[in-house]
Amino acid sequence: MVVLKDAAVATRLPAQDLERARAWYSDKLGLEPIDEREGGLLYRVGRGEFALFASAGAPSGEHTQMGFEVEDIEAVVAELRRRGVVFEDVQMPGMPVKDGIAEVRGNYPSKQSTGERAVWFRDSEGNLLGLGQPIR
Repeated sequence: MVVLKDAAVATRLPAQDLERARAWYSDKLGLEPIDEREGGLLYRVGRGEFALFASAGAPSGEHTQMGFEVEDIEAVVAELRRRGVVFEDVQMPGMPVKDGIAEVRGNYPSKQSTGERAVWFRDSEGNLLGLGQPIR
């Protein structure tokens, strides 16, 4: 028996200012919480969910804390830029970047280990979020 094989995965992100975070996720990403409680907001996106929780601690922001897998990264990036999302400028050896979108060989969400096209951005709280489109 695999204990977690059928478990759902959900991300938890810290927010120093929950109302600021709620406004940012609404204005920039077009997302509204499906549930809320004192100190927390729950969002459902596609087949997953994530929660923002009130925290005095700051996010590390040093690695991707949550990623969204999309079908058309150019269209999503264009819409998010229109909404005012600022993307990270990523320059790393061996990782080609075109129009701000990096090609990351061997990285997930690719299911065949071929890689993804990706961008990263920060939410209002400093959490590092990513968008990825599998390379097919």
